[in-house]
Amino acid sequence: MSGRLEAKVLVVTGGTQGMGLAFAQRAAAEGASVVIGARDKDRGEEVAAQIRKAGGDALFVPTDVTVEEEMARLVDSAVSEFGRLDGAFNNAGGSPMASVRDADSADWHRSLALNLTSVFYGLKYELPAIIASGGGAIVNNASVSGVKGDATQAAYNASKHGVIGLTRSAALDVARSGVRVNALVTGLIDTPLWQNVVNQAPSTAERYLSVQPTGRAGTSDEVAALTTFLLSDEATFISGASIAIDGALTA
Repeated sequence: MSGRLEAKVLVVTGGTQGMGLAFAQRAAAEGASVVIGARDKDRGEEVAAQIRKAGGDALFVPTDVTVEEEMARLVDSAVSEFGRLDGAFNNAGGSPMASVRDADSADWHRSLALNLTSVFYGLKYELPAIIASGGGAIVNNASVSGVKGDATQAAYNASKHGVIGLTRSAALDVARSGVRVNALVTGLIDTPLWQNVVNQAPSTAERYLSVQPTGRAGTSDEVAALTTFLLSDEATFISGASIAIDGALTA
């Protein structure tokens, strides 16, 4: 099946589960060559093999997004394998839950490294590669937590707010270079991370669901659909935007 991403070369971090996996599968089904970066080598190789078995084009590169050299290698691998880079979905993230008073410094630095510094490393190497390839687009996965806030996720809130600001700065920096940079303000999405909350802290899960205007979590496929549009040539005048996909939570 071909589609809006046909013939594009795209990098996706955190592409072995949840939103990253859903996007990688959709992009490959639409005809893109997908380069997946994640830490779990066995899972990554399996995902890439499944995509290829379904007729898609995928490469897995073991990547710790918090390590600059590994993010540089991920981008270099895409260019070396496919000759160029047209776009990226900087999706990897996560965080322990703790308030300002309860979080320790290790949690703080770990969250910023995983959610914010990783996006900086991605942009640092993706932008020159995409410019050299003739232009394209990047989508960074932020969160409603970076807009709305949550007393129990201080470090995560701060890091995702930083992603929104970094997205805007990057978009302005390359506005005349043929590259667009946008952020997703994702709400509650049904991913393996969410299922862990459901299983391990059902009262917390109930609290989050109780404030959802739609009464449900979003799906990874819904996020993949929006990401596909933003990385396609149908969104050429959208840049520097933080676009909510949260079921009206921040409306």
